[in-house]
Amino acid sequence: MKLKVSLFILLAVASASCVDIPDFDDTPWIDYNGISQETRIDTVNGAPQGETEVVTITVDFTDGDGDLGATNAEVQDTVGFTKQYKKAPNWNLEANYELVTMIKRKDGSWSETIMSGDSFKFFPRLKLDGKAGPIKGKLDFNARFLKSRSTVPTTVKFKVRIIDRAFRVSNQEETDTIVVPLLP
Repeated sequence: MKLKVSLFILLAVASASCVDIPDFDDTPWIDYNGISQETRIDTVNGAPQGETEVVTITVDFTDGDGDLGATNAEVQDTVGFTKQYKKAPNWNLEANYELVTMIKRKDGSWSETIMSGDSFKFFPRLKLDGKAGPIKGKLDFNARFLKSRSTVPTTVKFKVRIIDRAFRVSNQEETDTIVVPLLP
C-alpha cells in the first residue's frame, strides 16, 4: 500500500512540474477579436427618453507580468493616479486604454478623433493577487452614440490600444466598420 501511495505522489509531482507557464512579453499585446452594437432605450423614471447605440469592441490580450488595469479607488484619484497616465511617453490620456474613432468622410478618406467621452476610460484590475505573472484573456471596450433628429447614419471604425501600470504601450489594432448615429 505504501508503494502505491508513494508512486501516486511521485507521479503527481512529476506531472505538476510539466505545466508550462506562458512566456509573454511584459509589454501588453492585443489582437482584434470583434465588434458588435446594440440599441438601448434611455429612460428616466421608466419613461423612454431616447436611444443610444452602444458599440462593444473586443480584443484578446496577453501580458507577461499581469500589471493591467486600475482599481475604483485609483481611478477616483485624479490628482495622483490618473495624471500619471497623461504624462506617460507617447500616451497623453488619463486612461489605460485608447479608443480612436475613425469617421469615414464623403470622399472616402478617414478622419481620426478621440471622442470627449473616450478621453478618460479605465478597465478594472485584471490580476488581483498582487503577484507578477503572465495573464491572457479578453477585454471589452464600449463607445456610446446618442441618437437624435440631428444625427445621421455614419460609417466608423476604431483603433484601440492599452497601456499597463508600468506605462508600456501595446500595439494598436483596428476594427471592422459599423454604422452609428453622428452629428454631421
